Amino acid sequence: MVNLVRAAALSKYAEVARQYGLNPVSLLRKHSMSLRLIADPERRIPILPVLALLEESAQLADCPGFGLRMAESRQLADMGGISLLLTHQRTVGDAVRTLIEYHDAFNPSLSLSIEQAGKSVVVRSQLLTGGATHSVQGDELLVGVLYLMCKALLGAQWRPCGVQFSHAAPADLRVHRRVFACPLEFGREFNGMIMSAADLALMNPRGDPSMARFAQRFLDSTVGAKKTPEYSIVREVRKAIYLMLPAGRATIEQIAAGMGVNLRTLQRHLEEAGVTFSGLLDEVRGELVLRYLEDRELPLARIAELLGYRMPSSFTRWFNAQFGMAPVAWRRTLTRRG
Repeated sequence: MVNLVRAAALSKYAEVARQYGLNPVSLLRKHSMSLRLIADPERRIPILPVLALLEESAQLADCPGFGLRMAESRQLADMGGISLLLTHQRTVGDAVRTLIEYHDAFNPSLSLSIEQAGKSVVVRSQLLTGGATHSVQGDELLVGVLYLMCKALLGAQWRPCGVQFSHAAPADLRVHRRVFACPLEFGREFNGMIMSAADLALMNPRGDPSMARFAQRFLDSTVGAKKTPEYSIVREVRKAIYLMLPAGRATIEQIAAGMGVNLRTLQRHLEEAGVTFSGLLDEVRGELVLRYLEDRELPLARIAELLGYRMPSSFTRWFNAQFGMAPVAWRRTLTRRG
């Protein structure tokens, strides 16, 4: 299955590329896209060429914050039809939860979750590429868009408690510090924001229940946000596994509870789709582990934790079964290739 993203993700690409002296037309063509293609914000395009375009552009521009610069240039309306629904939610928390519910309308290759931790709330995000591909620019663009959405609702003075990324810190953090103006952490277990739980309860001054109902009916009729469980169950479970693995909570029981379905119901839907939970878990682990092993500064013990293993020995046994060699040997082959 090819993972797709809305062309709206590239709505500010040409503008930012030109600011750094790049030729967006030739770069888009190199990655099988065009200005005409990305001019239709609702068009679905494969995510891998989009991420490759962002990474090459960041390198050519010598700008580690290229994805953030694109996010910085966006407005809430650039999110498409869902922006009307978000704008008129009663509280900020309602807007965040609505974005999670309708994430397919915003970005089909996006996984989002929100969880409360005491007086704080953690908003996690994950791009699903369908393989071991990892994009720093894509991750930062996504977190930047989420942050700026909250800022649009809460006001220019709002700041989250912190922003975290799973990748290493770039050498130049000027763009990151300007955009977020809050504590930044890199090399963490997830991409996303930590907010005050009180922020979610704040009233949205533009909230309008009647407009929200109108926008919801319109969105449901045009994008089919409400799908049957059989249609989306595999994708939704995979997304949940991506988000919950680093916290050691990617069990079928916890994922069923998070999706609001009975455990037996979830198992039945997976069986009807011809898959098993353990098989999906292995698929996601297999995609993530190859990405993690490429980061030679990431210890194997830490990789084991990020994949939900409490004991490194359990991780090693799983890796051997999947790839026919120990993870340390696999990493040596990467070193020889590099």
